[in-house]
Amino acid sequence: MSDWQEMVVAEGDTALAAPFVKEMLRQIRAVDSYGIWDKSGEHEIIDPFILTKERKRQVPVIGDPDEDIIVRIKAWYNALATSIEARTGLMAVPLINLTYEGFGRVIIAVGKLIVFDKNLRDVHRFGFKSLDHMQDEAEKIISKAAALVEAHRDVAKL
Repeated sequence: MSDWQEMVVAEGDTALAAPFVKEMLRQIRAVDSYGIWDKSGEHEIIDPFILTKERKRQVPVIGDPDEDIIVRIKAWYNALATSIEARTGLMAVPLINLTYEGFGRVIIAVGKLIVFDKNLRDVHRFGFKSLDHMQDEAEKIISKAAALVEAHRDVAKL
């Protein structure tokens, strides 16, 4: 569960119905092998992904990521890969290399084609301003990746 005192995502928030947010919820529930989130609402599960200015002030500038943050990061990139796969019809795989200090790199590959590449730093501060911002960021990444796959489909099929 979240360390935050107040929830910023309300139950019934219309942004919870966005396709990518639904995929994020599926990803979090998929890794919940102990049933921690079973009795939680969608808004409670997705709330830790939202890092408002107030929440950001509570996070130290320097810090190591805890297991909850690592799970959220993996869920984000898995959801991106799943969404890319759904859009292109070809399997997308996220490859995440992350140090205990919160630095690393993520690559999403479709076949032999790298469709997304990002250096990671300060992952202990991972989050989005709002659910709408999360959806918008995801859509940008998914659209660019899908365009790369279409432009180089022969490489993506290898």
